Amino acid sequence: MLLLGGAMTVSRALHAQQKAMPVIGYLGSTSPGSSAPLVAAFRLGLSETGYVEGQNVAIEYRWAEGRDDRLPALAADLVARKVDVITARAAGVRAAKAATATIPIVFVTGVDPVARGLVASLARPGGNLTGMTLFSIELISKRFEVLLELVPQATVIALLVNPDSGATAPMISGVQEAARAKGMQLAILKARAESEFESTFASLVQLEAGGLIVGSDTLFNDRRTELVALAARHAVPAIYDGRESVESGGLISYGTSLAGTYRQAGVYVGRILAGAKPTDLPVQQPTKFELVVNLNTAKALGLTVPPSILARADEVIE
Repeated sequence: MLLLGGAMTVSRALHAQQKAMPVIGYLGSTSPGSSAPLVAAFRLGLSETGYVEGQNVAIEYRWAEGRDDRLPALAADLVARKVDVITARAAGVRAAKAATATIPIVFVTGVDPVARGLVASLARPGGNLTGMTLFSIELISKRFEVLLELVPQATVIALLVNPDSGATAPMISGVQEAARAKGMQLAILKARAESEFESTFASLVQLEAGGLIVGSDTLFNDRRTELVALAARHAVPAIYDGRESVESGGLISYGTSLAGTYRQAGVYVGRILAGAKPTDLPVQQPTKFELVVNLNTAKALGLTVPPSILARADEVIE
């Protein structure tokens, strides 16, 4: 009986420890495969605050697989499981915010979180949300300028956007203004699913576009391999918002380090698990932007990358 009683005590203690382990809800808009580097960066940030998945913290993953209509149900499921904190990106942030006003949410977003009503201010977020901004929209005109350095002879530049994204209108506006200043034509291409990529790229030939700006969107990031392959097949010089696309064979990218941003998100989640409140953690803005060039792709396209770009590049892939 004493042995039995001791075993039950140990069992209860182990159960209590398991219940005491905090749980993070990871709400992914895309798929686990394409997001693996970002998840790794997120875990790295967590480890910097003393939290290691499987040892003293658990992570519940939910993936929308590119279908934003699934996000509300996935967010509601995480809330029902009473996770301690939720991390989300893009449309997942809105779904998480709608699902709970009490569970802390750490976001990664390319839109202005104040203008979108996610937080009261960058310095004092208020409520249960805080996180990281990517400056995706603010950098779109800069990508236009970088692309023109590569294809100065171009008279038409195309911009690929997802019409279902809330960031689309300001991105179009930003590039239109830059194009007008240069006296160039801007063609707007739209794709809301991978099935539309083929026809979208086929239209580039008809438009006689000399270059393509791939807009910032989780769909395009998740399907970067497919987009890079299409750009190569149609021999279109394209600029992307992240190094991941260039590492996959894309020509050039300019933007915030997405991996670095997810690492910082992991740090914030760890701090919240340790007792910090979202309202006391200011929204972080990027301070470093990466310019990455793939010389192999440039050679395949018959392009000579100007010294002005090579001198500024953070990394040159050969």
